[in-house]
Amino acid sequence: MNRREFAWALYDWANSAFPTVVTTFVIATWFAQGVAGDPVAGQAQWGWMQTGAGIAIAFLSPVLGAVADAGGRRRLMLAICTLATAALTAALWFAHPAPAWAGYVLLCVGLATVAFEVGTVFYNAMLPGVASPARIGRLSGLAWGLGYAGGLACLLVCLFGLIRPDPAPFGLDRAAGEPVRATALLVGAWILAFGWPVLMAVPDPRGPRPGWAEAARAGLREIAAVLRGLPARPNMLRFLLARLFYTDGLNTLFAFGAIFAAGVHGLSFQEVLLFGIAMNVSAGLGAALGGLVEDRVGSRRMVLVSLWCLAAIGVAIVLTEGVTLFWCLALTLGLFFGPAQAASRTLMARLAPPEEMAAHFGLFALSGRITGFLGPAVLAFVTQASGSQRAGIATTAAFMAFGAVLLAGVRESGAVLTQGAPPPGPPPGA
Repeated sequence: MNRREFAWALYDWANSAFPTVVTTFVIATWFAQGVAGDPVAGQAQWGWMQTGAGIAIAFLSPVLGAVADAGGRRRLMLAICTLATAALTAALWFAHPAPAWAGYVLLCVGLATVAFEVGTVFYNAMLPGVASPARIGRLSGLAWGLGYAGGLACLLVCLFGLIRPDPAPFGLDRAAGEPVRATALLVGAWILAFGWPVLMAVPDPRGPRPGWAEAARAGLREIAAVLRGLPARPNMLRFLLARLFYTDGLNTLFAFGAIFAAGVHGLSFQEVLLFGIAMNVSAGLGAALGGLVEDRVGSRRMVLVSLWCLAAIGVAIVLTEGVTLFWCLALTLGLFFGPAQAASRTLMARLAPPEEMAAHFGLFALSGRITGFLGPAVLAFVTQASGSQRAGIATTAAFMAFGAVLLAGVRESGAVLTQGAPPPGPPPGA
């Protein structure tokens, strides 16, 4: 691996701290328990915030992505998004564990989520310029693995360096939530410390740069051309629609799992972090095992089996009462996260025409974002209407089951890949 490839892959290690610590395990749980005051209301409010962020991402990603492709300004736009994500995350330090601060926390996390997700568009667009076609899959997989490890490493530092020590380090006041708030400062610093090499080592392509408006028009014309061709390719269209639904279910379940564990089963902050660590290890093991099996059973079948298992285990988790059984089911659930995500990417590579691979992977990314607000919105609505976190989290199983039904009609075709699918990273942005 050369210097440019390593710098590009390291960015995944850097930015994965945000979804792992902020939107999933630490800040999300602290908001529901310590800021909102009521776990049910906190889950609903967090869901509506994620809904608003998802809508903004759906509108901004294709437009700004087109500008980056046509205008040659990927590095500048990635730098802006990286700085925004780090700054907005660090701003959570100033929040206090009281309902009066709920709006402030939601605003900071919502805007940081938008910056984070839009930034991944520019980051992913750099890949073809970093690695040769023969190495793109390998490098992408390494970066995905580094992201998985980076999120876990940051979570461990949060747990053993800030939250678990008693007395709290650096004179932090537990009553004011300062050990938890300090994790936001850590994440902001983590993103900047490990994210800058890609900005230095991976320059934008040389050549004339059109104006912003012209670049947007050119990029949107290309997207429109691919979209117009989809009705003539029902197999591809059905796969993208299926992924749209089951990705919503996967991302929503991952984002709200910690809030559910804390609110329904009474897990403490430290227990939630241990739960997050265990889930990430489980997902990594599942991805490794799934990669060994996928080439034998086929990508489509691997995704289908994973989705049906996720839906069934998810229903069981909703119904279970005991904490021990919850842990067992949740860790089993984690085994199927990785195969569902990694095999989806491989299936896309099998279905897409080789001469249009990059354009279709752009569409693949868009299908994972354009309705990213739908899962959190349905979860928030059901939670609020029923007054039950169990009922809210159960909606994720419905999304995955519906996606599996659509995917069942997809015919797997195309050349077999020479490289396996990459291991899973944190959801944000897939």
